[in-house]
Amino acid sequence: MLFAIFFAFWRFMQIVTLIPTMGMLAYFVNGYVQLNQLTPNYILVLFIVSVIALAWSIYTIFSYHRSSSNATFVAVVDLLFVGAFIGAVWALRMIANANCTSITQGDPYDVSFGPFGSASLTTWDTDVDKTCAMLKASFAFGIMNCVFFFITSILACLHGDRASTGDRVTYYRETHAHRHGHRSSRSPHSRHSTHSHRRVYV
Repeated sequence: MLFAIFFAFWRFMQIVTLIPTMGMLAYFVNGYVQLNQLTPNYILVLFIVSVIALAWSIYTIFSYHRSSSNATFVAVVDLLFVGAFIGAVWALRMIANANCTSITQGDPYDVSFGPFGSASLTTWDTDVDKTCAMLKASFAFGIMNCVFFFITSILACLHGDRASTGDRVTYYRETHAHRHGHRSSRSPHSRHSTHSHRRVYV
């Protein structure tokens, strides 16, 4: 039960961060397609990885019973997504040091307070580069999903080891009980055969 709670929580976090990532990158892909230009690799790689990872996350969270029984396979696939996100983030690393927001000082103006005097105030203008901000947000979400998929991979791996150990213990108990029952069923027959053999010779 504890595994299910933690696994579902981190899967939900993956879905929450992958949906905006896919949406923002789809905006860029659509723009390049409309201009009949090739989408740059630093956008295309993260977009493809995000789409596949989102489909995998939704599938595994809604088919939890299958995922829990195939925990080792889920752990391996999640670990592959960790590597894929690392590569995608590395391709987009140039956006890490970009300054997407610029703040400029506006014109000062005076505010009168009547008999109490006046005050001189200054306005500030904020200019946000939409393209830069969206790419930087996608870059941040990519790093977050590296961590999220690594966590779910570890959880699935631990659950798979525990499940396989439990299966071995159950198999050993069933085998031991079967052998014990088989010996018990043979014992009366053996005594009966010995008794019948003695009666024949007597």
